[in-house]
Formats: sequence, C-alpha cells, structure tokens
Amino acid sequence: MGNTGEVEDLVRGLLAAPTMYLSTTADDEPWGAGVFFAEDGLFDLSLVLEQHGRTVGNLRRNPRAALVLSSGNPFEPFLQGAADAQLVEDASDVTAIVDALMAKAPQIEPFLGAPVVAVRLHVRHWRVTDVGNGWLPGKDLADHEPVTA
Repeated sequence: MGNTGEVEDLVRGLLAAPTMYLSTTADDEPWGAGVFFAEDGLFDLSLVLEQHGRTVGNLRRNPRAALVLSSGNPFEPFLQGAADAQLVEDASDVTAIVDALMAKAPQIEPFLGAPVVAVRLHVRHWRVTDVGNGWLPGKDLADHEPVTA
C-alpha cells in the first residue's frame, strides 16, 4: 500500500480542489489564511494575495510557507506541504496566473478587483495522509522523488 504511483495519484486528486490553507510567519508571528490556487504539476502552485495583507507581508520577509489541503475532516485524505514562495512581478506572468485561477476557480473574480500580488509556490515536500487506507503516518513525496514514511 502507498507505492509512488498511488501517492502521486492521491496528491494530484487533492490538488484538484480550488482552495487550500497557507501558513506564513515573520518576526516570530505565524499567520494562516485560506487561498485559491492553481497547480502546474505536483510541485508548483500559483495564487494571488491581497497586496497589503499580512500573508504577503510575511512572504516578503520570509519566503517560506506551509500548506494544507483538507476538507476539514481528518478521516478524509489530506495533504500537507512546505514550499518556497516567489512574488511575481512580470505582467505577462501575472496575467497567466490570473487566467489559470479564473479557469480553475471562477468564483475568485470579485477578489481580483482588489489590489493583489501574484505568488508562485514551489513545494519542496508533500505529506499525504489517508487514515482509511492506513497511511498513518502519511506518505511523503519530495520534489519528484518519493520518500517512504
């Protein structure tokens, strides 16, 4: 149970969700926020954040984040990750991120009326937990190379 293909399939399935929780920290103050995202493969995600929000402020000072994709029920499969963040400045890249978000989660449109900052996340490490399948502890997937838990 839990071979690389199964782990990747479950990660891919969980990434089909339009939202996740993003945790950042700066000056020893953690912060969590719900965000819409679009994925480009298993390890690269894009999102937009409020330009003057705490999450962007934290990422400017500390470009690392923790991620959770979950229904909120710990007995359903869920995904945790650690990522490096890059604020996106290039206008064509920002447009591509907004287009990807609109294609995946059109309900984000009202949020795009506010001043936003585009962000790319490169996930260094995923951990997928599926209690029903006995994946406790969860199964790890680190940037294209599986690691057994």
